[in-house]
Amino acid sequence: MHEAFLCPSSPPVGLVCPLKNTNTLCSVLLKSAFPLPPAEARGSQEGSLGPSSLTPQFYSPGIPGTSSGTGPGGTPLGFLPSGRTHFWDPLSWISKGFSVVIEEFYNETWIHRYGEPILPSTLTTLWSLSVAIFSIGGMLGAFSVGLFVNRFGRRNSMLMVNLLAFVAAVLMGFSKLGKSFEMLILGRFIIGVYSGLSTGFVPMYVGEVSPTALRGALGTLHQLSVVIGILIAQVFGLDSIMGNEELWPLLLSITFLPAVVQCVLLPFCPESPRFLLINRNEENRAKSVLKKLRGTADVTRDLQEMKEESRQMMREKKVTILELFRSPTYRQPILIAVMLQLSQQLSGINAVFYYSTSIFEKAGVQQPVYATIGAGIVNTAFTVVSLFVVERAGRRTLHLIGLGGMAGCAVLMTIAVALLEQLPWMSYLSIVAIFGFVAFFEVGPGPIPWFIVAELFSQGPRPAAIAVSGFSNWASNFLVGMCFQYVEQLCGPYVFIIFTVLLVLFFIFTYFKVPETKGRTFDEIASGFRQGGASQSDKTPEELFHPLGADSQV
Repeated sequence: MHEAFLCPSSPPVGLVCPLKNTNTLCSVLLKSAFPLPPAEARGSQEGSLGPSSLTPQFYSPGIPGTSSGTGPGGTPLGFLPSGRTHFWDPLSWISKGFSVVIEEFYNETWIHRYGEPILPSTLTTLWSLSVAIFSIGGMLGAFSVGLFVNRFGRRNSMLMVNLLAFVAAVLMGFSKLGKSFEMLILGRFIIGVYSGLSTGFVPMYVGEVSPTALRGALGTLHQLSVVIGILIAQVFGLDSIMGNEELWPLLLSITFLPAVVQCVLLPFCPESPRFLLINRNEENRAKSVLKKLRGTADVTRDLQEMKEESRQMMREKKVTILELFRSPTYRQPILIAVMLQLSQQLSGINAVFYYSTSIFEKAGVQQPVYATIGAGIVNTAFTVVSLFVVERAGRRTLHLIGLGGMAGCAVLMTIAVALLEQLPWMSYLSIVAIFGFVAFFEVGPGPIPWFIVAELFSQGPRPAAIAVSGFSNWASNFLVGMCFQYVEQLCGPYVFIIFTVLLVLFFIFTYFKVPETKGRTFDEIASGFRQGGASQSDKTPEELFHPLGADSQV
């Protein structure tokens, strides 16, 4: 996870007239909900991340983030895919040079306190904690999404939690001055909580304010902002810019800048009209918001659809997290939501970036860090591609294309890395596979799991569902980071075979179980699952959503 600066979608227009094109403005501005600690997400300048005794963990685009995909996602932006989510954990994506800087800080602090150098085992423990605490915070934040959005609303929740970004920035930024590695670790935990919350708030809000015809495209802006944040982080994290002994505290504290931007601009964005009408029963206010969002005085159809969803919700009992798994109505969509998040984190995107620097070196690239930044540019470019085709091709189709393409690239990667010593020219094939893998990731598994979760559920169960799916994203990101080093030691270059098998399994699951949500209202999607229920859980997406069909539009 793992969260970025504003996505450059014509911000000047939005700033001049914030209520014109409010829908696009809000979905873009919300990306500042993702902190951007470049120091953490530095694009693996040398491919090594911590003390020599510790194999690195990875960032997930997604969530962005960070960890794979995204992570949390997300976390790139200080967390993420964010997924990645985000992305997607930055400190796991740093260069060897920067890791040495942090190790020296730990050692100097230890000497200042105890008069002797820190033990290698203690240093490893502190480093491991510094890396892992971010994902743990992300899990806690993701699981708490429902507590905020149901009580305070979508927009107000995003505004409130910016306080966490400010606190984290102060702790990390002044940790060196205060000679306290505890401040740095605590700051990472807090920014992790913030990122986990943001990976739930943003897709939910964007999905609820977007018109049906643009919901997928605007939802993809979430991932686009994540990957832009990663790219900016990689550049700022270069030793020659801010990834050095003098400027690393400032680098870590940059997380406060996107939060400031959001605090200034988010008040120009309205509250979710679905929340106002369905949760608060404020029809007049919801109608006024809809007119601004849609740019038309006739919002009768939208209001009618929301009222029908509200009536359906009143007939159902309150949906808790446990009810998501107990009820036949919600069991299949929550399974789909969790599996899609797992397909992002277990896709192998972290492993590809882990190997990328050494592969670039063997291919004769003199500055591998710049090649890795090039992969970040590919990351961004193909997210833009997804942005423009998601409403034409559909979510399900793009996800299938992404998974299939990644599986093919993983096979090429396995062959190339295994034969690299005998056939040096294989390094060029592996470079092609790396860029192809990243491109296919951003076509489907990178952006889609974040926003499709909000589409699968109606207003009542949506917060709980996003909390569960977000938690699964961050948790799988954490587990991949903890376990990959051992799996890689055991399997070597053949570790990509494991990811190939997983990608094929996710492809099969998506083909048989994931419905197409393109062009459907929230109520139509929820009705499809209600009609299915437990007795029809084995039906294909086309049968489940009959008569609309998997690829039909409303």
